[in-house]
Amino acid sequence: MSTPSVLVHPDAGLLAKAAAARVVTRLVDAQAATGSASIVLTGGGIGIAVLSELAQAPARDAVDWSAVDVWWGDERFLPTGDPERNETQAREALLDHVGVDPARVHPMPAPDGPDGAVPEPGAERYAEALRAASRPEDHSDVPAFDVCLLGIGPDTHVASLFPEQPALYEEERTVVAVHGAPKPPPTRVSLTFPAIRAAKEVWVLASGEGKAEAVRLALSPEAGEVQVPAAGARGRSRTLFLLDRAAAAKLPEGISGQGLL
Repeated sequence: MSTPSVLVHPDAGLLAKAAAARVVTRLVDAQAATGSASIVLTGGGIGIAVLSELAQAPARDAVDWSAVDVWWGDERFLPTGDPERNETQAREALLDHVGVDPARVHPMPAPDGPDGAVPEPGAERYAEALRAASRPEDHSDVPAFDVCLLGIGPDTHVASLFPEQPALYEEERTVVAVHGAPKPPPTRVSLTFPAIRAAKEVWVLASGEGKAEAVRLALSPEAGEVQVPAAGARGRSRTLFLLDRAAAAKLPEGISGQGLL
């Protein structure tokens, strides 16, 4: 796994704009190399803000959106179209405004979907879709995502991997159902660390002083991923913590944020 780099922006608005521009560059570079690109989306305030900025970015059409595979890191197990679903928010912020191929957009399961009102069958179906999309050169049961976007909670959770929860011990399954999540709603579907770490690049987004302690813990050398899930969110070739100044207020000693103003 890669060692994290930290980039700090003056405020949440500039962080969202800069991250959106970075997404464009990453997807364009991937398409130039292979003809397609893949991205894992996240929800949350700053995650959706990045997608909104991406929809408005002048350079967004440099990306061939019809050749982008869109996945999600986690989802609230709520009906299709529910305003609290990450999928719903992502469609409103970005996907409805660019020319994505519907067949290449992969929403996580909903209780009104084909797998019914319990999340386990849907999680298995999502894992199978990931497996089908992987290639021999990915050396994994999931694609080597070009970029995986993740938010971080005040409790250090990423995706729907919460501290001390059973999913953190998963070494085989790439997608799991989550029950009893401490943050509502309690039932969710999430990628696991084996899937997240398959990504070429993982970008952890955080804004606001309420995230500063979580960021500090996630970047602390002694942090364990069961107690601090964000400490386990690492990409194969690159890991970025993209922060605003408030979220970077408690960086561990010896770690400095590039671009700090």
